[in-house]
Amino acid sequence: MQKKIIILAVIIVIVAIVGYNYIYQDHRSIENERAEFVVSSSEIASLFSENATTAEQKFLNKTIEVSGLVSEINTNEITINDKVFCQFSNVIQNTIKESSKIKIKGRVIGYDDLLEQVKLDQCTIIK
Repeated sequence: MQKKIIILAVIIVIVAIVGYNYIYQDHRSIENERAEFVVSSSEIASLFSENATTAEQKFLNKTIEVSGLVSEINTNEITINDKVFCQFSNVIQNTIKESSKIKIKGRVIGYDDLLEQVKLDQCTIIK
């Protein structure tokens, strides 16, 4: 009887440890991840505008590298060719100007049908 209680206690402890590690996983660091796809802003925008469902299945929550011309810049947001909206965690350097060529790595979080823009977050500028 006592042997069964010890085995049960060990099983409960193991399940508790595995459950805790599963629930409290480390967050993804997009900056340190390797990009799964390298595309231009017009390529990814056309894929999403043609068939958003298929494109989301392919790109959603994936790390990608996008290149193009800066069409709009704010303190922590950049829009590339009016087609890709990139949100940064930190303030963007003042050295970036509109109409300059840029390459950005970020995580795809979706597509805005109304603005017809692909949305990225956790972006970083690639030099």
